[in-house]
Amino acid sequence: MIFDDQHPLPDAVQLPVRSRSRPRRAGAVAAVAAVAAVGLLASACSSGDPAVVATTGSTSSRPTADGATGPSASTPATAGSAVSGAPAALTALVAKRYGGTVPTKASAKTGTWFGTPVAVVTAGDDVTLAVGPTWRVVGGWWPSLGQKTPELGKAGPRFVLAIGSDARKGQSLERSRADVLQVIGTDGKGGGGVMGMARDLWVPLSTGGRGKINSAMVFGGPKAQLATVKKVTGLPLEGYVVMGFSGFTTVVDDLGGIPIVVPQTVDASHADLVIKKGPQTLSGKQALAYARERKTLPDGDFGRSRHQGEIILAAAVKAKLAGPQAIPAAFTSFSKVGKTSLSAEQMLTYAAGLYTLNPLQVGRDVAKGGFGTASGQSIVILGTEAKKLFTSFRDGNLS
Repeated sequence: MIFDDQHPLPDAVQLPVRSRSRPRRAGAVAAVAAVAAVGLLASACSSGDPAVVATTGSTSSRPTADGATGPSASTPATAGSAVSGAPAALTALVAKRYGGTVPTKASAKTGTWFGTPVAVVTAGDDVTLAVGPTWRVVGGWWPSLGQKTPELGKAGPRFVLAIGSDARKGQSLERSRADVLQVIGTDGKGGGGVMGMARDLWVPLSTGGRGKINSAMVFGGPKAQLATVKKVTGLPLEGYVVMGFSGFTTVVDDLGGIPIVVPQTVDASHADLVIKKGPQTLSGKQALAYARERKTLPDGDFGRSRHQGEIILAAAVKAKLAGPQAIPAAFTSFSKVGKTSLSAEQMLTYAAGLYTLNPLQVGRDVAKGGFGTASGQSIVILGTEAKKLFTSFRDGNLS
C-alpha cells in the first residue's frame, strides 16, 4: 500500500507482530524499519518548530564532501534567490546541488546533534540532508533531478541499539541498568525491523564474566552495553542512543503524545495507571508506564519488551506524518536529555531513512529463552529460537 496525499497514514495504527521463527521465503515483501528508539524515535517525531542554528562564521575555503566550500562557496545561487531559513553557506551548497539555481520555494529547518549543526532542506518532493558547520551534503533524495534512489549513508543493513536507562534522580544515566534494549535495523532496500532483548538474558558480558545483559552498562557504560549486545547477537551494530525516564516523558509530552492502538488493557501497577485497550494518544507518563510494566503481564519481561517495540513503531508512524523537516528540532531536543555514540551524519541519514519506508509493513520480535537461576537470581537463557532470530535479522529485515 502506498501512502500519499490521497492515501494518508492513520492517526493511530494497530501494528502487527510478524514472527520469524520460520525462515523467510525468498522474495517476501520487505518490512519497514523503525528508525530509533525509546529516546530516538520519540524525539524523531517532534512536530515543534526547529530552532535555527547559525553557522560558526568560518571563512575556510576547504571543500566539503559535496564539493562546496564554506561561506565563500564558489558556486553562488542565482541572484536574488535563497533557501528560506538557511544561512548563506547552506544556500550556496543547495544551489550547487541544483547546478547553480535554488529551487522555487526551497526551505530549510536547522538544529543541532550534540553541538553539530544539521539541516533538512526541502523543495517539492526533494530532500537534502546537510551537516555543518562547514556545510556539506550527506544524503537525501532528488526526484526532480532524475535520481531514482535515495542516498542515505552506509549501504546495506544498518543497526542501532536503543537503550533506556534505569537511572533515578541523582544517578548516572550511563552507569545504571539498561531497562530497555531494542535493536533497530534497516536492510537498505526498504525493509527493516525492531528486535527487543529481554533484560534478564544471561550472557557473556564484554566487561568479563557472565551476567544479565542489562548489567553491562553498569560495569562499563553504554559502550560496554553495545559491545555485549553485538557479541550476543552477532549483528554489526553501528552505535547507540540512550535516554532516561525523565528525558523520555519530557520529549513525548513535547511532541504532543504518541497515538497508538493498545491491543489489551494494561494495569501498570508500578505507576498506578491503567492503560486501556483501544486507540488513544499516550502522554509521556502513560507511554513510560506502558513500556515498563511487566509484573501484571502474562509473559512478564517478554511482554514488556514487546510493548516497547509497539511504542517505537507507533512513534515511527507519527514521525512519518510529521515529515523530514521535523528531524532537526527533534535532534536538538534529544541532545539535551540523551547520549549517543553516533555522529551527526550517521544519525541524520539513519533517521531520514524512516521517510522512505512504510510503517505498516514493519517486522518486530523479541529475543526470548527458557527460565533458570544463576547466583540466586531468576534469569533467561538464550535458546535455539533466539539464535535463529539473530541469524534471520542479519539482513536488517524482520518481515
